[in-house]
Amino acid sequence: MDVISILFYFFAAVLLFSGLKVITAKNPVHAALYLVLAFVTSSCLWMMLGVEFLSLTLILVYVGAVMVLFLFVVMMLDVDVETLRKGFWKNLPLALLLGLIVAVEMVLVLLNNTKIVTPINADPITNLSNSNVLGWVLYTQYSYPVELASMILLLGLVVAVALTLRKSEKQAKYQNINRQVSIDSKSRFTMVKMDAEVEAPTAEGEQK
Repeated sequence: MDVISILFYFFAAVLLFSGLKVITAKNPVHAALYLVLAFVTSSCLWMMLGVEFLSLTLILVYVGAVMVLFLFVVMMLDVDVETLRKGFWKNLPLALLLGLIVAVEMVLVLLNNTKIVTPINADPITNLSNSNVLGWVLYTQYSYPVELASMILLLGLVVAVALTLRKSEKQAKYQNINRQVSIDSKSRFTMVKMDAEVEAPTAEGEQK
């Protein structure tokens, strides 16, 4: 077994462990940190497979931006862990069944040694980098799925903002546009008559 195989099995084991801890960790902050570890190990596996663009994108976008945002949101929100775990034991049999099905499918794929009978006669792409080839394929052959995915992400962003928006003066501050527009010039400035206040003499002033 060479060094590449040892590194591959090491990163794969760490990825499986971190993925398992994401769904079993009781603390949401710990789950987010394990998810960061899963992304990092996935990036290492992609780098070993020669997909350097996707590997760097996973590090820069997901680990560097998305997961940091998730971590801040989880730390700032008052998440009730007990409420989230109420339906854990109720949904556990279904989750175990689905996990068993996925595991059996993976074992069948690994045991089935699929081989290509007729080799593919295609010239390797040597004059383009991985990012150029990926961009050309995405925005030519898969342009409509990319636009659909962007609309779904935008919809998720709008829904997340709408769900977290709380119109309560005690919990959040917001502007009442109708009240600001309908106000007249007389109510913008109010003169208040107050009695003059005389400072009481201090003990030092009385001694002098």
